[in-house]
Amino acid sequence: MPSISKSRVLVVGIGSIGRRHARLLSERDNLQVEICEPNAKSLAVAREEVSDLQNHHDLESGLRTQPDVVVVASPHRLHKEQTLAALESGAHVLCEKPMSDSLVNAVAMKEAADTSDRILSIGFSFHFNPGVRRLKQLMADGELGSILHVHSRVGSYITLVNSISRHQADLAGALLLDYAHQPDLFYWLLGERPKGVYMQAIQGGTTELTSNPNVIDLVCDYEAPVMTSVHLNYLQMPDRGEIEVVGDQGWAHFDMVSESLRIGNRDSRSVETENYRGQRDDIYRAEHQAFFDAISGKRDPESPPSEAIVSMQVIDAAMRSWREQRRVELSSFN
Repeated sequence: MPSISKSRVLVVGIGSIGRRHARLLSERDNLQVEICEPNAKSLAVAREEVSDLQNHHDLESGLRTQPDVVVVASPHRLHKEQTLAALESGAHVLCEKPMSDSLVNAVAMKEAADTSDRILSIGFSFHFNPGVRRLKQLMADGELGSILHVHSRVGSYITLVNSISRHQADLAGALLLDYAHQPDLFYWLLGERPKGVYMQAIQGGTTELTSNPNVIDLVCDYEAPVMTSVHLNYLQMPDRGEIEVVGDQGWAHFDMVSESLRIGNRDSRSVETENYRGQRDDIYRAEHQAFFDAISGKRDPESPPSEAIVSMQVIDAAMRSWREQRRVELSSFN
């Protein structure tokens, strides 16, 4: 019986998220997974999880082998050049969030994808979190009534501790870029692009590791009568993470640490609790499956550049708002 050829996947960047991608993709019998990691220290750490995967010491040599798929899990500043190179080589690309380190670079990625016949999707894995998906369902089904406010909060000093590149110390706005999930979630849940952004932020404290800023409060306004807000900090340990939706008929609060969802009903004045405890790996398995289904034409990409770029627009406007101490409207693009 003839052997079935496997699709080849190249995972670029083997930090914590890259290792997870490589490990989980290696579970799939139809894939041959290889990695690209030039940093000897990072590679040594990765070998504890992906010991048997072939490593390419630079992207150019990896792309010369013509992989079918490239997963970009490198530092933010490399996303644009590596994604463009992978698309040009003929590979489909799953690029980790944030889309890039700047809106200008994200636009270049979108333009490259628009002229390519390859799939580019941005890795907003929260779309596959069952608790967050349930939250979206409650909103879509009208169980919370008209939505007036969505709020998210993240406090995560451990992110700085676990960072291999330590880019947060030098990259202004790294906290926003690291948590590009939050503005993306607002767009994914509401289906509406913000009109304007106002952000206040500070850098302070005496922690060993920090970023500039390391405390952020951001508010978005919209054409419709709804507002969103997010608080981010690189101080809290243990972690905190939550998202809350408030409507005129009810509210829902998802704790991303305990993975519990509380749903409040205005009429009955009751609160129900649903639990979504599960392995984080399953979220990424679902993300991978959706990506391969998009490649095979079974569905649209989950986070195409035309949608993922909204988070970069919000981040760009937020940083300008912080510097200029004023509300800033989002930049447009064609």
